Amino acid sequence: MFARKFRQHGALHLSTYLKTYKVGDIVDVIGNGAVQKGLPHKFYHGKTGVVYNVTKAAVGVIVHKRVGNRYLEKRINVRIEHVHHSKCRDDFLRRVKENAAKAKAARENGERVLLKRQPAQPREARFVSTKNNEPTTIAAIPYDTLI
Repeated sequence: MFARKFRQHGALHLSTYLKTYKVGDIVDVIGNGAVQKGLPHKFYHGKTGVVYNVTKAAVGVIVHKRVGNRYLEKRINVRIEHVHHSKCRDDFLRRVKENAAKAKAARENGERVLLKRQPAQPREARFVSTKNNEPTTIAAIPYDTLI
């Protein structure tokens, strides 16, 4: 679980320590086996939470833990080697920017534009020509024992 990947052993990259975390950031808790200090419990490995506290070497993360039939808000303190910025909001933020640009262009042109995501629509109807394409009848092969 916390073992390092093949050819990824050794000291951590400096960029791990140079990342900036702010209160409210969404982070993924991923335990790094190269550093045992501040390692989260194995339950929190792979969980996503929100930063609520930042210190010089660690961050406090709020993670929701399922206990029985309810979710408890757990506050864990984890060193920054064991957290990464989550990519879960990247697609949403990209769509917000695209929608703002589309809405601005539509306002300038005086037209309405649909900004909501649309599910995949059914394919359009079409005719299949049988001119050089004779239909074939497909039937199941009867079961036969080879004894």
